[in-house]
Amino acid sequence: MPRRGLVEGPDLKYFQRRFFTPSEVAQHNQLEDLWVSYLGSVYNLTPLAQEYEGDPLLKPIVEVAGQDISHWFDPETRDIRKHVDPLTGCLKYRTPWSRFLHVPPQLPRSDWANDFGKPWWQRSQYEVGQLSVKTRSIRIINTLTSQAHTLEVGALESMWEILHRYLPYNAHAASYTWKYEGKNLDMNCTLEENGIQDDQEELNYLSMDGTVYTPAIMLYFRDDLTEL
Repeated sequence: MPRRGLVEGPDLKYFQRRFFTPSEVAQHNQLEDLWVSYLGSVYNLTPLAQEYEGDPLLKPIVEVAGQDISHWFDPETRDIRKHVDPLTGCLKYRTPWSRFLHVPPQLPRSDWANDFGKPWWQRSQYEVGQLSVKTRSIRIINTLTSQAHTLEVGALESMWEILHRYLPYNAHAASYTWKYEGKNLDMNCTLEENGIQDDQEELNYLSMDGTVYTPAIMLYFRDDLTEL
C-alpha cells in the first residue's frame, strides 16, 4: 500500500513483517506467548495454547516454545514424521518426545475427540511469516542526534523492512535519507543489492571480530516530521 503524505514508500502503519530471525522467535517462549518455527516458516500458536490450556497433550508444545521444530516434520509431505509402530505394525506418527495435540493415540480409544478438523500444523492461520535462514548485523547512525543502534536483520529483508525494525528507536525514520558510503539506498532492495556486502564469514575465517567491522548506514534528516 503506497504511503500518503510527504514520505514515499509503503504505509508502515499497515506494514506486515515477512521475516523473523531465530532470536526473535526465541523471545516468544511462554504459554501465553507461544511461537515456534518449522520448515522455514514462523507460527504463533498462542491461540492454540489458549484453546487447550490445561490439556496434558499441550505440554510437549509448550516445552519447545520459541524453538525450531523442523525435525518433527517430513519436509516432503510437511506432515509429522511417521514410522511403523512395533506394537501394532501400523504406520503411526513418530513422537518419541511424547504424544501431543491432534496426534491420535497409539491404540483406539473412545475418549479421544477427533472433531478438531485440520491438525494444528496444517492450519495456515497460525503462520506469521518466514524464518530468516541467514541473518546479519547492521549499524544505523542518526547523524542528527549522533545516536547509533545495531540491529540483527534477515539477509533477504528490504530496506523498508529494516526501517520498520528501526522504528522503535526513531518514529521519524522515514523522514531521513538513508545512505551508505555517501550513496542513497534503494529502500526496495536488500542490503546486498545496495552493495552492502556481508563479510562475516571472511572475518570469521581470519579470526577477526565482526562486531568491529559492522557496516554502518547513515541517516540524514530531511526536515519533515512524518511519524509512522
